[in-house]
Amino acid sequence: MSVKSIVDPITTEIIRNAFIAAADEMNATLIRSAYTPIIYEGKDCSVALLDANHRILGQSAGLPIFLGNLEICVALTEERFGREVWKPGDVWILNDSFLTGTHLNDMTVYAPIFFEDDLVGFSASRAHWLDIGAKDPGGPMDSTEIYQEGLRLPPLRIIIDGEMRDDVAELIALNSRFPYPTLGDLHAQIAVARTGETRLHAILERYGKETVELAREQIFAQSEALDRAAVSAIPDGVYSAEGCLDNDGITDEPYWVRVKVIIRGDAMTIDLTESDDGARGGINCGEAQAISASRVAFKLLINPQQPINGGTFRPLEVRVRKGSLLGAEQPSACQWYFSSLGLLIDLVAKALAPVLPDTVAGASYGDSMITMLSGIDTKGRMFVHPEAVVGGWGAWSGSDGESALINSVNGSIKDFPIEVVESRYPMRIRHYGFRPDSAGAGTWRGGFGVIREWLVECDEAWLSLWFERSKTPAWGLFGADTGEPSYVVLNPETDREQTLHKINRLRLSRGDVIRCLSGGGGGYGPPEHRAAEAIEEDLATGLLSSERARIDYPGSS
Repeated sequence: MSVKSIVDPITTEIIRNAFIAAADEMNATLIRSAYTPIIYEGKDCSVALLDANHRILGQSAGLPIFLGNLEICVALTEERFGREVWKPGDVWILNDSFLTGTHLNDMTVYAPIFFEDDLVGFSASRAHWLDIGAKDPGGPMDSTEIYQEGLRLPPLRIIIDGEMRDDVAELIALNSRFPYPTLGDLHAQIAVARTGETRLHAILERYGKETVELAREQIFAQSEALDRAAVSAIPDGVYSAEGCLDNDGITDEPYWVRVKVIIRGDAMTIDLTESDDGARGGINCGEAQAISASRVAFKLLINPQQPINGGTFRPLEVRVRKGSLLGAEQPSACQWYFSSLGLLIDLVAKALAPVLPDTVAGASYGDSMITMLSGIDTKGRMFVHPEAVVGGWGAWSGSDGESALINSVNGSIKDFPIEVVESRYPMRIRHYGFRPDSAGAGTWRGGFGVIREWLVECDEAWLSLWFERSKTPAWGLFGADTGEPSYVVLNPETDREQTLHKINRLRLSRGDVIRCLSGGGGGYGPPEHRAAEAIEEDLATGLLSSERARIDYPGSS
């Protein structure tokens, strides 16, 4: 019988879903095995199963900002050491910001997968480690060079031929303020690598290597064809948008992200080369993450319902200028690399709004809005608790924006449950709920931000903040209004009240209150066209005050 050149559609679809299920199992392994709440509660992690040429077979729900990025780490390792470097039983580790594009807390662990003596793929994961030995616990808000941000690892093997390198593990442990849970998270990621190997072996054993490879190529070709068709439907042209970050945490100067989206036939180019030069502070982003964020923006608009695989981004080219804000070079500080990326994603939608009016949405509240609380608890133990604050997303044609969601950069990151925060840390959550009047008005209004308030219940604590996008808050589209920006009030309604956006290691005392107010999403369409019953519903729920309604919707009363 002749060698098959095509696999029947049913088998192809089963294999497609088997790849995705394998990635989901890898992700479950990581979350169930991790030692720190930022992974097992917050789910600040992502996994991918790759083929032998570093192309995505399956990627689970996780941080969208890592889309198409884990394979870059594997490819860069091979580029540096050669194809022959991959050996059965080895596991690699990497966190260098100028290779991964992210900050040093995000550790990537990956392993080659062999089947019948052939290299058939890779399993990879990335997870945020709580402390990697930066100058401040959890990471600094005021770093000016990478050396202040923690232990930096090039691609190296943590396991050789199945045996743990105790010297490397000890090096990692000695550079963390929390050595035991740090090594626990490392072992959780190693378990992910083994799970990926087991699941890919099972697929190959069941269907045969030839059938799996043919199905893979069909899956990739289908995704590419669907994406090219969607891009072809966009009129050719050059579409531009720009916006700024408040500052870099060191100076008070804004930093501009400038986006050009070029459509030529069935191909899209996202050109970022006109963005500002690199900053002194930690907002610089490695090229790999700028590419990844551009892929998120692409995927939000182009067949968002289709799963990610090795054919997904073939119609997309991303241009990044080395030395720019989005093309960081050493020794640039990169701790808050993601601030420009949420803005970038919104800007791509803004640029294409004139030609994709039924697809785009108003801007979201934008950044992760990080609150970092650290100190010594009532039992004398050091703690660090970083937390992203959810906010409002933009409205789109036919629907109000969603409220209290994490920003598009972070995707599947979850709220820390109040019970977890109060049981693990000397903090009490005094208030958590929607922030009234924070949504941008429109025919369809943006989503609402939240108010989350902490009470300090220990004698020794510090507060670090990274709140952004007050100078470029969530804009509306097609005549709609902007959402309210995010900010923090320390000790509200007292004579010690302070309004803050960014701060590093501010000393707190027992009884201090931190009130975080996250921004709302931008609206869509002229506010005067909003349905009267929709306005009445927001008034009835208390999300819209009568005073604000008179301003936003003057003809409604």
